[in-house]
Amino acid sequence: MKYHNPVLLKESVDALNIKENGIYVDVTFGGGGHSREILSRLGKDGRLFAFDQDPDAQSNKIDDERFVLIAENFRHVTRFLKFYRVQKVDGILADLGVSSHQFDAAERGFSTRFDADLDMRMDQKSKLSAKDIIAKYSEEKLADIVFLYGELRSARALAKTIVEARQESEIETSFQLKEVLKRHLPKAKEHKILAQIYQAIRIEVNQELEVLKEFLNQIPNLLTKEGRLSIISYHSLEDRLAKRFIRTGLFSSEPDKDFYGNTNEPLKKVGKLIVPTQVEIKENNRARSAKLRIATLK
Repeated sequence: MKYHNPVLLKESVDALNIKENGIYVDVTFGGGGHSREILSRLGKDGRLFAFDQDPDAQSNKIDDERFVLIAENFRHVTRFLKFYRVQKVDGILADLGVSSHQFDAAERGFSTRFDADLDMRMDQKSKLSAKDIIAKYSEEKLADIVFLYGELRSARALAKTIVEARQESEIETSFQLKEVLKRHLPKAKEHKILAQIYQAIRIEVNQELEVLKEFLNQIPNLLTKEGRLSIISYHSLEDRLAKRFIRTGLFSSEPDKDFYGNTNEPLKKVGKLIVPTQVEIKENNRARSAKLRIATLK
């Protein structure tokens, strides 16, 4: 199984400011590229815990006594670290979104390039698939997820077309969905619109934004005083949540002020937003939309 080069490898691991005997967490193990780089900077007493709910990632497990791979969703990071008697860590790295391997595995249904079952589950044990959403969600609910998660103004029309088409015959594969929606897909924008629709369905299948919120809420209690969060996002919905949480400790509204006008945000940003160089983007197309944000405790 091919896992492509990790995005912003040096920058994201540099951001952790690694101590040789520290404890670190890679919550999105995938092909293990970021984890291997972290391990290369750790001493014999350092430890690295990695999370990945995708069974395919288990084949990339690193044979190193300092390393533990946990086959769970990173929304449960605190619970599983406690199982290993770890209360605080020196750094957490998150490389969000779908891995290149998942996009390239036709049978997983993540890509618009292949005619495969509409699946899109990162966790194969999950009951809800993309096929279920297309078949069972109401027109209103379909429109909402396409508008909110795909950021498409034509969400209502797209949802109406899907609901009308499924009354005639089941929509089970990628190409069937594309055929149903073809009148909404002008040639010049076909790939872009389909990608936004797929993004919306995938986010709903995997509860990606809820998982990210749950994860971020745990960060302030997990990091040591000088610990670092290094987080890479690939679309504006993820990046907005990460940016806002680092700035305010909230996902909506503004933090409360005390009598003197002070606020009590748990984190503070470290440095500026980091994006890939043109050289990296040329070598690794997945990097084109990546944004790296770094934070530590306030």
